[in-house]
Amino acid sequence: EVQLVESGGGLVQAGGSLRLSCAASGFTFDGYAIGWFRQAPGKEREGVSCITYNDGTTYYADSVKGRFITTNDNAKNTVYLQMNSLKPEDTAVYYCAASRNTAQTMSKRSDDIDYWGKGTLVTVSS
Repeated sequence: EVQLVESGGGLVQAGGSLRLSCAASGFTFDGYAIGWFRQAPGKEREGVSCITYNDGTTYYADSVKGRFITTNDNAKNTVYLQMNSLKPEDTAVYYCAASRNTAQTMSKRSDDIDYWGKGTLVTVSS
């Protein structure tokens, strides 16, 4: 069974950091772009950061540039999202996704995703 499993969400104060993990089972990330999307209450889902697994090309939304970093660990078939300098507006459910598109394309095409995780909640208090 193909699964993406996110972990690492939680409650943090503004200015703090969290690291999310996305681990795959049932398939490998080879040939995919892996992305992080988020959805806050009452808002549309948005692409936060994506990485093309094979070459490490990354995409970041303007709202997180300079604060969030996406990396991959080939040996563990895992992608990480390091979130620093968190703000209350970063509060959302964060979803991991896998797509055959490039990182850049994936960030704009949440309607063209091969696999989704179930999400992990990140809450940033002011």
